[in-house]
Amino acid sequence: MEEKTSLYLVPTPIGNLADITLRALEILKSVDTILAEDTRTSGILLKHYQINKPLQSFHIFNEHKTVRRLIERLNKGEVIALISDAGTPGISDPGFLLVREALKAGIKIDCLPGATALIPALVKSGFPTDRFVFEGFLPHKKGRQTLLKKLAEEDRTIVFYESPHRLVKALEQLKEYFGAERQASVSRELSKKFEETKNGTIQHLLEYFSSKEVKGEIVVVVNGKSKGQ
Repeated sequence: MEEKTSLYLVPTPIGNLADITLRALEILKSVDTILAEDTRTSGILLKHYQINKPLQSFHIFNEHKTVRRLIERLNKGEVIALISDAGTPGISDPGFLLVREALKAGIKIDCLPGATALIPALVKSGFPTDRFVFEGFLPHKKGRQTLLKKLAEEDRTIVFYESPHRLVKALEQLKEYFGAERQASVSRELSKKFEETKNGTIQHLLEYFSSKEVKGEIVVVVNGKSKGQ
């Protein structure tokens, strides 16, 4: 007899609402409760697909406090889906703690395949995709310079997320530690109306994004260090 899944991790579109799988919709319609990073944002998606299920807030500020109660509910037979504002739960979003504790409790988990911003940005960069390192969001202060110095020597393609108001500063720091001529790619608003990807040297990207107002979610991809650099 097949073991019943109690916790589903369901990726949601990173922009275009059509980028959701049929299976994801089926699961969201079948569960007892949906955990959402921002119930207002997720409410738009669920309303679009006429999914009417109880929504509960689950984000980085309350996940430590709520995980134990959620495990108790899962153990009692409740079926729960976890979604984030955009993309796959647990990838630079809440989810890791819940998954870890659910595994400890012997609860069956199913993670659906689906949208995530880093893969389209990586493929569109034109840099090697067979080996890459994903750094999520770089530290804002403590440890940032140490990490950048380390990544400057990395020979694999490097992918990380950045907020629009910190992009120029990040490019300035990349120029300092990686060199102005290192090739890089910046993608923003992936799958949305104003999607944009700019490729070029770090110096070129710095000049381009310094001259305009930057909006949207940002993925930065940097070519790995080549021999002789």
